[in-house]
Amino acid sequence: MPSEIIIPARQAFKLESYDDLPLQPGEIRGRTLCTLISQGTEIGWANGDTFPIRPGYAAVFEVEEIGAGVTGIKPGERRFAMGYHRSTQTHAAENTLPLPGGMAPETAVIARLMGVSMTTLMTTKARPGDRVIVTGAGPVGFLTAHLFRIGGYRVTVVDPDALRRKQLEQSGIIDTRAAMPFEDPELQGQAALVVDCSGHEGAVLDGCNMVRRMGEVVLVGVPWRKYTDLTAHDITNAVFFKHVTLRSGWEWELPMHGRSFLWEELLEGYNNAPHSIFGGFSRALAFLAEGRIPLDGLIHRATPEQPEALYADIIKRTIAVPFIILDWT
Repeated sequence: MPSEIIIPARQAFKLESYDDLPLQPGEIRGRTLCTLISQGTEIGWANGDTFPIRPGYAAVFEVEEIGAGVTGIKPGERRFAMGYHRSTQTHAAENTLPLPGGMAPETAVIARLMGVSMTTLMTTKARPGDRVIVTGAGPVGFLTAHLFRIGGYRVTVVDPDALRRKQLEQSGIIDTRAAMPFEDPELQGQAALVVDCSGHEGAVLDGCNMVRRMGEVVLVGVPWRKYTDLTAHDITNAVFFKHVTLRSGWEWELPMHGRSFLWEELLEGYNNAPHSIFGGFSRALAFLAEGRIPLDGLIHRATPEQPEALYADIIKRTIAVPFIILDWT
């Protein structure tokens, strides 16, 4: 019988069995090869008030069943999806993507975390060659720094954690700082964009005081809790007098898929969107396939049999590397 990870109560993690529902038209199903843990999000859920929760962020699975109306997909294909931590995956075929040839499943699932800040890359007013500062060098911050470097930006990362800075430097992001470099004339008032991936209000204020006039500060990190005694006035004062555009980094600002204008489908809606969530995932998979995101030594592989112990290690931050993959094979 298939099994899945459940959060039944606050900071509780269990492996339970489930039954797959009948496959619907347009859907595909297959055995899970691996899933990706989004540490901040899933621990945030576990500290919430609504249960049970089925956690999960991304999955790679091998297609075994194909529903009516699905074309262009064959059994045995490996595909990426936003999937739960469970031993089988069932998804609308349009909400999956094929893995580039030869790509390891544990590499492909990283595309999901790249999508978190891909929206910011697609919507920012900053342009290639501009200076970008990323605050917070956890998994999302690590990938954000690399995405903007790939895009031709000059990237600086700020994080007080020496290990995180070292991991970034070894991956090719050379300019890392333990604190916001207010005294550096090449950066003070010069950055077009600050991407906060920490969820820390102090980092947001620092970003507002650091960015150039009319620059952007984008909130990608989730403010799960209050860290300081700063007031809203501290931030609004910096926003007003520095002429800062402070905005959400909500990744779902983009549509899931771009949809062209067709007269015969007019009533079903269209968006003509040049960018989309799955367009971002497709780009992320391509970047990974090209080896443009260095991941050697940065992936922790675990099995789902003892989720209590694994998530306890995540909460205690005893896993040093940024990416945690569950192997369901």
